Amino acid sequence: MKYEEMIGFIGAGNMAAALIRGLLESGQYSQDQLTASDVHKPSLKNLGERFEIKTCSSNIELVKQCSTVLLCVKPQNIREVLEEVREGLGEDHLVISIAAGIPRKVIHQAIGSSVPVIRVMPNTPALVLKGASALAGGPGVTAEHMEIAVKIFGAVGETVEVEESAMDGVTALSGSGPGYIFKIMEHMVKAAATIGLDEMTSKTLVVQTFLGASYLAKESTLSLSQLREMVTSPGGTTAAGLDSFDKMGLEETILKALGAAYARSVELGKAI
Repeated sequence: MKYEEMIGFIGAGNMAAALIRGLLESGQYSQDQLTASDVHKPSLKNLGERFEIKTCSSNIELVKQCSTVLLCVKPQNIREVLEEVREGLGEDHLVISIAAGIPRKVIHQAIGSSVPVIRVMPNTPALVLKGASALAGGPGVTAEHMEIAVKIFGAVGETVEVEESAMDGVTALSGSGPGYIFKIMEHMVKAAATIGLDEMTSKTLVVQTFLGASYLAKESTLSLSQLREMVTSPGGTTAAGLDSFDKMGLEETILKALGAAYARSVELGKAI
């Protein structure tokens, strides 16, 4: 397989596994085009055997074999990884980082400004190929580079392109968003117990309701407000529930939650 057709994953964790699964199931890449490396050898061995892809004994070996390199490592480990691979990276590489909170400038400072870098903020539904990923390019990133990144992350869900300055907002909204949804779902299941429903029944109904509502919102040409109005009859049960939300300040609560997450994302970025 040609070097320019190879994609390498540094890190063999859940997100790397999700991306590899998506790429293979979509048929966009073959097993011999993908490789991975990880300092944790049991995880690397498991990934290689699960998807029947080859693995590299070191990160620098991977970089020498692949034109596209994905940094699927924890933010606290990225400096060490970049230090290890910097000598093997050049202008003919594309580096894609999913390390949360790590600005492109930090990566460029470690590996040089001539290497094209795309920063991506995916979220956990990518694990079931239903993720939302925001991509931010930078100096030296061409339309072809971005096309490669969109192809990779499009295999595990939807993609949007943003300026890097929007990444803290993306983190607060879609990066942390699944956590907010799970929290709301938890409380709905607990509340259902107070009106006579058992936990298993409640969970089934809550999960399917969120799934169905999300799908309807995606497929419909109506706005979110119009969809809400469609299910809300004057004086009906939905209206009663929504009125309670309004009285308790749901809108303000959500504004504060996103604001807190955004502020923390900014804080973490400055601490790096």
